[in-house]
Order: sequence, then C-alpha cells, then structure tokens
Amino acid sequence: MRNLILAAVFLLPSAAFAAQTVEVKARDHSCSALAQIIRQNKAVFVRIGIGGRSFRYPPASCRLGDKRSTTSLRDAGGRLCILDYACVYDPDSFYNKIPN
Repeated sequence: MRNLILAAVFLLPSAAFAAQTVEVKARDHSCSALAQIIRQNKAVFVRIGIGGRSFRYPPASCRLGDKRSTTSLRDAGGRLCILDYACVYDPDSFYNKIPN
C-alpha cells in the first residue's frame, strides 16, 4: 500500500503538468511570437514538421532525463529562430542510464 501511495505522489504532478502543455505550430507564428508563447506558458510543445520540440519555462522545470538547450527552427516567414529553454533528451543523464 505504501508503494502505491508513493507512486501516486510521483505520478500526479506529472499528469497535472502534462495537462497544461500548450501545442503550437512553428509555421503559424513569428520568432518573437513563439518566444512570447513559451514565456507565457509553463510548458509548450512546438510542432516542427512531423516532429517537434518541448520547451519549459523557466528552464529549471525540464523533466528528469532532459537537459536545457537551445534549438533552431523556421517560423511562419521562413526565418531561422534560435530559441532557448528547449528541453532535449540527455543521454548522459543518470535517469536515462537506468535499465528498463
């Protein structure tokens, strides 16, 4: 029973956090608009073609196993944007080295 309660304590914040993620398409906004959306929302998933990038603001709130980085993408006008606060997979993280 104690393990079930402990698991619930760890899973509830991540489920609540996932519900607050805002999804936007990079091709629908300018670089400055994308940066403003990321600053206004705590979690943003920016669609870039088929895939996308996750952004967390402030940068200290990246998920376990992710690291803060910069990323580049094309905006609605085709200009190259370099955005900070991207949370990307960190292969050197302790959490990504735990066997499944």
